[in-house]
Amino acid sequence: MSFESLGLRHFRCAVDPQGIAWLTIDCAGSSVNRLSGEVLAELGRALDHFQSAPPAALVIRSGKAAGFVAGADIDEFSQLNDAATARAFIERGWTVFNRLAAVPWPTLALIQGHCMGGGLELALACRYRIVVDQPDTRLSLPEVMLGIFPGWGGMLRLPRRVGAPLALDMMLTGRALDARRAAAAGLADLCVPPRLAEQSAARHVLSSQPVRGPKGKDAWLSHPMLRPLLLRQARKTLEKRDPQGHYPAPRAILEIWAHHAGDALDAPGLIDAIIHSDTARNLLRVFRMQERLKSFGKAGDQAPVRHVHVVGAGVMGGDIAAWCALKGLTVTLQDTDRARIAQAIGRAHALYARKIRPAREARLTADRLIPDPDGQGIARADLVIEAISENLDAKRGLYAGIEPRLKDGALLATNTSSLSLQDLGRDLAHPERLVGIHFFNPVAKMPLVEVVAADGTDPRAQSAACAFVGRIGKLPLPVKSVPGFLVNAVLAPYMLEAMRCVDEGLRPETIDAAMKAYGMPMGPIELIDTVGLDIARDAGAQLTGAEPPACLARHLARNELGRKSGQGFYRWREGKPVRAEAGTAPAGLARRLLQPLIDATRRQLAAGVVADAELANAGVIFGTGYAPYTGGPMTLDDD
Repeated sequence: MSFESLGLRHFRCAVDPQGIAWLTIDCAGSSVNRLSGEVLAELGRALDHFQSAPPAALVIRSGKAAGFVAGADIDEFSQLNDAATARAFIERGWTVFNRLAAVPWPTLALIQGHCMGGGLELALACRYRIVVDQPDTRLSLPEVMLGIFPGWGGMLRLPRRVGAPLALDMMLTGRALDARRAAAAGLADLCVPPRLAEQSAARHVLSSQPVRGPKGKDAWLSHPMLRPLLLRQARKTLEKRDPQGHYPAPRAILEIWAHHAGDALDAPGLIDAIIHSDTARNLLRVFRMQERLKSFGKAGDQAPVRHVHVVGAGVMGGDIAAWCALKGLTVTLQDTDRARIAQAIGRAHALYARKIRPAREARLTADRLIPDPDGQGIARADLVIEAISENLDAKRGLYAGIEPRLKDGALLATNTSSLSLQDLGRDLAHPERLVGIHFFNPVAKMPLVEVVAADGTDPRAQSAACAFVGRIGKLPLPVKSVPGFLVNAVLAPYMLEAMRCVDEGLRPETIDAAMKAYGMPMGPIELIDTVGLDIARDAGAQLTGAEPPACLARHLARNELGRKSGQGFYRWREGKPVRAEAGTAPAGLARRLLQPLIDATRRQLAAGVVADAELANAGVIFGTGYAPYTGGPMTLDDD
């Protein structure tokens, strides 16, 4: 019986002269490969075929340009409503991957692009793995970020390949390894350039090389006798990170790894607890929100942005320019102050040194960021981003000089955080082509970018801006041009309420500790110090109309501006706040602080700033770090 006679929809196979079967996974009707029940069933049928007609070796690869396998089918997971169906879901993948791991002929996963979740568990069931050295190759087990665990063999096999310490780090955080780190860690046997991928796979799968495992300290720390020590350390880290137990999945992963040999089927109680947890349900919602934001960033029929010109080399402008160059764009950076350009270039080089290996590639990235004090790049740019100070007249004067120099089809954008597009574009010949592209600080860490449109904005301009944001790996949120847009409008009353608590005698440490215990990544007082007390004052005055709290006024009178001046509500040392011990928070403090944020989110939604409640939730979660396990502020009631 030939492979073609199986009639598989999602797989095809070719056998080369050496007897290697090249099994290509190419999920029908999808731009990415996902391991649905149908796909796993077809993989089982393919293994039946190879069992009856054994190949010399088997190479599994992807037929998708997007990557190897994106993971399990999220829609199927969302339908797991009881323990029996959850167990069947886990058993399906566990069984077929165990079959793959047990075949007598050598197997290899050829990984190009993303290899996530069930995709990595599939690759781990192969004897060998080769990763293709390109920027989008990423290997991860991100299930914990959905409130679940890797149940198809990842908890069993990943520690065997890379050692328990790294495996636990990957499983408990969802952290990804790029191609070179995967090879260095032993997760992949080889890291090869794209042109050598198939040749290397054919040679290696027939090489009879021993299976890689952890070495040195990683091997020693993975010894079963040391498992209790690693378990205690990991639990201590989890308690520090999540003292209230908002996220049960990491603790379930530890339990299954330590006491059930990585087999979730041996822990039915944990399966039931995770499937029925509010956290898993809400994190699945957050994942769908993220996918929706990503969909706004998909390129339409507009020409892609290749050259960005940034005007303003301050912290925001310089960091926007650096990030765009990191993502492969040519960037020209303009400022009247050459020293400010030099400082921005210096910060960019530090970013590239952290993000890019080897150093030669970091230098090539740095070469794409071009100092341009005279603005020569305006005429060549596909997109010009203005990031100067929040002064209406200064911005409008700048646009008067930029607009006549723009090439046909180029987009003009502002990074304003507060000024309306209507006012900014009043004197433009084509105000409909002005959009807001509002980044958040720090640019390299914050995933959300608000893409702002006024009533008269050309929808194609906003779509082009969203596509640009997606192109540089950020999440675009379309918003309406009103004061504060969404994120700043909801943060201002939250920060104001926190400072009122300081006026009432609560210590900053107590306030911040209460909100971190709730699940916020940073307390509101530390946030105020981070954004700057002067900016907090201005935002509060504009967005709330309230008088500044007395504590804020006192610090400003002493020119204590927060992190940037070294002193605010906290004293700052080497970029970190120096804290005293937190006191006992009064009952209901977290809800008191959150209520103004929730109310503001509802007001912005009612005003049409975003299209619906889920986009409001998405904007607040990805723009402020609002506790993801809650599903967002619009999920909370008014009690």
